[in-house]
Amino acid sequence: MRVESVHVIFGAGQVGRALAVQLAGSGRAVRVISLHEPTGLPEGVEWRSADATDPDAATDAAVGAAVVYQCLNAPYTQWPQRFPLLQAGVLTAAERTGALLVSLENLYGYGPTDGKPMTEDLPLDARTVKGRTRATMTRELLRAADAGRIRIAIGRASDFFGPGVTESALGERVFAKACSGKKADFLGNPELPHTYSYVPDIAAGLATLGTDERALGQVWHLPGPETVTTRAVLELIGAELGHPVGVRTLPKPVMRAAAVVNPMMRALAEMAYEFEEPFVLDTTKFEATFGRGGTPLATAVAETVAWYRARTGP
Repeated sequence: MRVESVHVIFGAGQVGRALAVQLAGSGRAVRVISLHEPTGLPEGVEWRSADATDPDAATDAAVGAAVVYQCLNAPYTQWPQRFPLLQAGVLTAAERTGALLVSLENLYGYGPTDGKPMTEDLPLDARTVKGRTRATMTRELLRAADAGRIRIAIGRASDFFGPGVTESALGERVFAKACSGKKADFLGNPELPHTYSYVPDIAAGLATLGTDERALGQVWHLPGPETVTTRAVLELIGAELGHPVGVRTLPKPVMRAAAVVNPMMRALAEMAYEFEEPFVLDTTKFEATFGRGGTPLATAVAETVAWYRARTGP
């Protein structure tokens, strides 16, 4: 009889690596699946190369899994075309191996909420291409679970930041520029409340979903730092650096004009509503069930600034 004991992580990006650290640190056997061998994996973590869009290759890579974590992502400008294929491969791997599937999702599927806090019972009412893609992917998981094909737990998080996180709204455009003494670039209104999710907290939350049976069959908003305005985040960054952080915002008409000819700007402009109204993630359900919150914002910002400063030098 096959012994199901390995926690298999599909994706070795910003969250996948942090999750490997979290799980390995708790003494679990961990395997990371990605096309190319990543750097920075903890000692003892196994790595295998596989293309997740190939269901057979994904299944072979996941053999022996107790839990499969979906932490993959697709290039932002090709997100709607490529991401569903990645999820389909991981879904097949979980189904064929009998592993629990823990899937990381963002908040695109909800669509605009008129500034109201987002809870897990909100309908998937997305109005953008990427948002409708995300909603369709979520429904695919839920249908598979309802049909008894797989067991699932879904964890949702907001915009990422943290040590090693460069590809996010607060990554190179904010933390890196601030640490270099430049104005931060921000698309939207920095005076509005906006939830930012700290990657070590995301990893800890996903690990909880993969190891606590109370998580089964449900959607969970993963806890993180307290929600404040983006301006307040910039002030915390400035306090760590010892100088104010200026911000350069891109007016909406300029963004829309650039989107006509620039694929990345077009992809960003589509989701701009998230930064043009309060964007608040309610994590009460997770914290009430599992009794754990996120990292205090000041601590998370300090750790992120320290990483960027170490990377670029004083």
